[in-house]
Amino acid sequence: MRIELRVFATLTKYRPDLAGGEPLKIEVPDGSTVEDVLAGIGVPTREVKVVMVNGQQADLRWPLRDGDRVGAFPPVAGG
Repeated sequence: MRIELRVFATLTKYRPDLAGGEPLKIEVPDGSTVEDVLAGIGVPTREVKVVMVNGQQADLRWPLRDGDRVGAFPPVAGG
């Protein structure tokens, strides 16, 4: 199945070939979870705080389906 993945902020250091928020369109095996996909592209899941799938908050165990759009964000601090 084909999904679209975006990583943001400090997570982009694991994919220097992509600008922040630029989509990575990838083929993944049926039954893959968000965690499987992130680990597969070299993003340590311990550094992921927020996951969105198709605009809805999800978790790392979220089962993906063909055409899903996934966004991964690190913890954010601010003032």
